[in-house]
Amino acid sequence: QVQLVESGGGLVQPGGSLRLSCAASRSPFSIYAMGWYRQAPGKQRELVASRTGGGMTNYADSVKGRFTISRDDAKNSVYLQMNSLQPEDTAVYYCTARLTPSTILYWGKGTLVTVSS
Repeated sequence: QVQLVESGGGLVQPGGSLRLSCAASRSPFSIYAMGWYRQAPGKQRELVASRTGGGMTNYADSVKGRFTISRDDAKNSVYLQMNSLQPEDTAVYYCTARLTPSTILYWGKGTLVTVSS
């Protein structure tokens, strides 16, 4: 198992930036992949970005070129750097982890990002 705790959400103006952090209860080396999902009001949850332990990344088309996923092994953490934020990025952002390619997805409790002037 792995516990995930997100932080870094908040209110930001359009065009601004935020960095989300996710602290994992075990080393990222023992986790196959970590990622970020989001769920906007009235919409389905969607994958934003993911990163395997080998460094392969995947991004939703809507965030390519604006968001970057990274990790700090020494801190057992992954991050989501979000630039050029737009109102449509408003959502609860969830950190996820998968210990192996075939196991379940673990979820954090989420952190709210609001993009508004």
